[in-house]
Amino acid sequence: MDKDNQSRNEKELLKGIDHSRMTFCVRCCMPSTNEGEGFDEMGICKACCSSEEKMHINWVEREKELRKILFHYKEKAGDNYDCLVPISGGKDSCFQLHIIKRVYGLKPLAVTFSHSWYSEVGKWNLQNILEKLNVDHIMFTPNREVVNKIARHSLSMIGDTCWHCHAGVGAFPLQVAVKFKIPLLVWGESIAEQSGRTTYKDPAYERYDRDYFTRVSAKFYPDEMTNEELTMKDLFPFHAPTKEEVEKAGIVGIHLGDYIFWDAERQMEFVKKEYGWREWEDGEMDGTYKRYKSNECVMHGMHDFTKYLKRGFGRATDHASQDVRAGIITREEGFELIKKHDGRIPKSLNKYLDLAKMSREEFYDIMANHRNMVLNKKEVRSKRFEQNGPRAM
Repeated sequence: MDKDNQSRNEKELLKGIDHSRMTFCVRCCMPSTNEGEGFDEMGICKACCSSEEKMHINWVEREKELRKILFHYKEKAGDNYDCLVPISGGKDSCFQLHIIKRVYGLKPLAVTFSHSWYSEVGKWNLQNILEKLNVDHIMFTPNREVVNKIARHSLSMIGDTCWHCHAGVGAFPLQVAVKFKIPLLVWGESIAEQSGRTTYKDPAYERYDRDYFTRVSAKFYPDEMTNEELTMKDLFPFHAPTKEEVEKAGIVGIHLGDYIFWDAERQMEFVKKEYGWREWEDGEMDGTYKRYKSNECVMHGMHDFTKYLKRGFGRATDHASQDVRAGIITREEGFELIKKHDGRIPKSLNKYLDLAKMSREEFYDIMANHRNMVLNKKEVRSKRFEQNGPRAM
């Protein structure tokens, strides 16, 4: 697009946030605009604190605790599935499935909530791991028209195009767990790993519960997402089971990353070598220098781009900060990679605008409003959640 024809909001947003309005972690490249971020007295971010804490955790004892949990539920399962494993076909969920099936010998039911935006390599990776591990599988795919309407409304509500995915990956596995009477759900990466919201030793550390995905990503419950285009009937698939249903089924959720040392880079190398897992194959990946994160989605670039417009950093900052913590690159090298990749307009922007029936100017106007809320620390989320707290399992 000709720069002369760009709106004022578009020009300002693409510049990024003035660094004088941001503080950066003294160890990595993470800025203070990261959601839930807080630096310690040394100026170190939570993710860096977590990275250091991992070196002092007794992972042998943690693994013993995991083994007890898994085999307790295996014994209870009888002829039913031992556990439920939510899976997208991405590197992390493929590794989760490997750990449950090959390392611990459990019989899982794999469950996928489809965002309706699957890439060809994503479809291949998902089918490949299911066949290689011989796992039973259920997938739910919401209809395209509803997804398009949600994608439009999602931008206004949370400053992100992906509410349907954030809500669906939380609700659908719980729905299946209740219906199939499978009490144990096994997720992968710990929220303490990279998110910046908490650390492994934080007393307020958030473990998985019924409202986990509303709290950390969806922000709003389905009944709060209705409008003139989206009815409660449309959003029914995104409702989690009731508190009573969940309690009756005795649902428990765990993250493997709380019990085994989590190293996403090495795990990616492992699933590539062991199962032939494929990285992004369609040109350069939007928003970052790595080719494996969220490669199952053709719209991954929009999630990262809206984060950049809203918070002043994108996926390249996440990846560079991880690599700095791991000692793969220096902090200065990280910032160079960020300059190159963060904030680049994704190939999927026009596709999103078309399916959401939204003009380019409208898109940037909405995102300008969300950036202002971030900078003024007035981000919105479910009023019911803020007033009443999470709805207990």
